Amino acid sequence: MKTIVMTAVGGSETLELQNREDRHPGPTDVLIRVAAAGINFMDIGVRRGIAWTEMELPRALGVEGAGQVLAVGKDVSMFKAGDRVAWVYAPGSYAEQIVIPADALVHIPDGIDDRTAAGVMMQGLTASHFTTDFYPVQKGDVALIHAAAGGLGLLMTQIVKLRGGRVIGRVSHENKVAIALQAGADHVIVDNEGHFADEVLHLTNGLGVDVVYDGSGPVTFNGSLASLRRSGTFCWYGPVLGGPDALDIMSLPKSIKIGYAVFMDHIHTPDLLRQRAGQLFDWVISGKLKVRIGGVYPLADAARAHTDMESRTSTGKLLLIP
Repeated sequence: MKTIVMTAVGGSETLELQNREDRHPGPTDVLIRVAAAGINFMDIGVRRGIAWTEMELPRALGVEGAGQVLAVGKDVSMFKAGDRVAWVYAPGSYAEQIVIPADALVHIPDGIDDRTAAGVMMQGLTASHFTTDFYPVQKGDVALIHAAAGGLGLLMTQIVKLRGGRVIGRVSHENKVAIALQAGADHVIVDNEGHFADEVLHLTNGLGVDVVYDGSGPVTFNGSLASLRRSGTFCWYGPVLGGPDALDIMSLPKSIKIGYAVFMDHIHTPDLLRQRAGQLFDWVISGKLKVRIGGVYPLADAARAHTDMESRTSTGKLLLIP
């Protein structure tokens, strides 16, 4: 079985395609042939040594994907060989095959292909958490979404619009504007240095936005603070690009609320995982939510895919195909 591993902490050059022994499911596990594996900034964080530091090297990478069930453990009743399934968190997903606990899997409806299913799990469930749970967007709310042409930003934009909100998107390059607008953004700001707050305030008649979704690292933090209305909400996420300096809570302006959002809090039981994923699948089938696949790479080209994501030149969701 071929799988991508990191041989050391460092850059994309540490990724290597290796042969590993085939695995077999335990009593509550499912063996899956991987059809597509999602690439996420979480994987880059692991490669850089930000997460999974307790795991020995070489470490198999990837957490998200979709595929077909090959075999199930003796205590598994919900799945059978031949079923199409998807998952959001199973370490070692950059591989031809993977063994996953049955509780971490969801069925893929017939109306959704494997690549779309793999592309909507991590970023779709994250977008759902941010916009319906961490800050439930209401009709008329205005949201500022950073990295609005990325896979997560595109999905957040669409869900905010589904809930009746307006979106101001920020992108790093002019060539990403059209993609953010196609997803439904009402306005798009091009900025690569954190100088966007004045334009946000201009677009909101000086009031500021109701919520900011910011995973762009320290460079945007102060601008996001300045972009909020009184009692607005700051949704901070994504540790890979780093966090702000230490905060003095008494210095926070405008009675804002600030928090660090983690998608696993949205799906902390198997029932919630299937409920939330089912909602995403329903939106996709009905045409209300579109998953943009921005790049498809052979499994052996995982290093190139990581480099493209880190360069901020990619848009939409990136996938590995074993």
